Amino acid sequence: MSTGKLPPAADGLQLNFCKTLACRNFGLSDKKFYLLQDTDPSRPSLVCRECGAFPPLLNNHAVMDEYLRLKAQDSGNLAACSTQGCPAHGLPVLTHREHYHAFGYSGERQRYRCKHCQSTFVDKWSNANPKIDVQQKLLGLLFTGYAVREICRKLAINPKTFYDHLDQIAARCRNKLASVDARFLQMATNTPLASSLVPLQPKSDNGVMWLTTGDAEHGYILLQNINYSAAEEKPDHLADVFDASSRLMPDAFHPNGEIHLQKSSDLLTQVNDKYKEVLSRSNVEDPYTRPIRVDYPSKGCLIRPQYTAYAQYLRLKELLESWDSFTLYLPQEPLMRSAMMSIFKERLMAQTCHPIYVEQNAHWVEGSAASNIDIMLLSWWRDRWAFTQEGTAAKAICHLGRETGSEEAWLQDASTQVVYQYQARFHQHFRSLIDEPRRRLRPGGLLPLLDIFRAWNNLCNQNSDGITPAQALGLTRHPYTLAHLLA
Repeated sequence: MSTGKLPPAADGLQLNFCKTLACRNFGLSDKKFYLLQDTDPSRPSLVCRECGAFPPLLNNHAVMDEYLRLKAQDSGNLAACSTQGCPAHGLPVLTHREHYHAFGYSGERQRYRCKHCQSTFVDKWSNANPKIDVQQKLLGLLFTGYAVREICRKLAINPKTFYDHLDQIAARCRNKLASVDARFLQMATNTPLASSLVPLQPKSDNGVMWLTTGDAEHGYILLQNINYSAAEEKPDHLADVFDASSRLMPDAFHPNGEIHLQKSSDLLTQVNDKYKEVLSRSNVEDPYTRPIRVDYPSKGCLIRPQYTAYAQYLRLKELLESWDSFTLYLPQEPLMRSAMMSIFKERLMAQTCHPIYVEQNAHWVEGSAASNIDIMLLSWWRDRWAFTQEGTAAKAICHLGRETGSEEAWLQDASTQVVYQYQARFHQHFRSLIDEPRRRLRPGGLLPLLDIFRAWNNLCNQNSDGITPAQALGLTRHPYTLAHLLA
């Protein structure tokens, strides 16, 4: 229930403030700077007194809950100290060896002891994989497009055994990637990053979005998450932002009046149409607060996309702590813009973070130089866009930190294409499983595939020169085979 105040901070995290960088109230969370109202749902709950911006309210504790869910999902199976309150709690051995001693073996598996609390634990993935042969065959069939039934028939296993193998393979892939990800964060400090947001199952309309962040040049994927939790149940009603369950989405969508804008071939029109679509939402950070049809999953619960986006960028902030500065290319989506600018507000003000919108049409050739550049201020936000066009090829960028002077370089180099190509390959490789009628309403079964595909993409998938993304960044010396991945 609303209290006439801003939602309380969570462990010092307060995300409710003006998100207009040029405004004097940017990053300030004192309620005296804002108009707060909760009597008229059709009007913004928070309005900045200085610039008139209307950033939607967020439950800070719910963002932290989502952050902890994503963190546990990414590293829950890695060997680490499990003692609550210990300085090494949750820090994996693979990336934080300074906190642990090797402490003998349990059978064939390595045992460790925490230097702080003296607790011991076993790394269950440190022994040889006894099922490597069947799992290698399973992955080979899966990547070549065989359906689950066909794979089960060829390997003489039942569907339950298939999914058990898939869970085990995903756990080994996460374990294999942990140390390579740590090398990426140590060695690739000058690498621009890119994020993308697409439906996990494009033909399902089930509301599950897939947010991915990785290296913008070679396609090494660092983080990926979806706004779906298989372990939680959908709420019965729409919760107030002050409610602890505000991050959970009920099955309460209204398809009547859904807006379908005809896509123009002109890039400027496309950018303007996107702004129109955003302003048709009652919450500009939530694509599902406009008239839209959603076939809600039959199991599990949808998470409001803004909570997953904020939580993923909290994870990114934690990982990039040692980077002096970084650049992040984004598609034109205020959901990602607001999350990025809120989480990295200190870096934005210090100009050590460079978020850039990037849009281009299908005719644009990557790396092309910008010949003629037109500058335009668009939308209510007065975003400063730089457009270039050569024949039918067109591209546009917008530095969200309002920096100027490097438009020509950004137009040539900025791109989100390799991250989108990664997601397109996933949809192509596993089309039969993604489009399976029952799977459309049960997306939880795709979670292991996401982990497996990220590991395969980073360590095994070779470009035309025979180089993997990990090799291109100097993280590994050779491509991994499926056998290496599963060992």
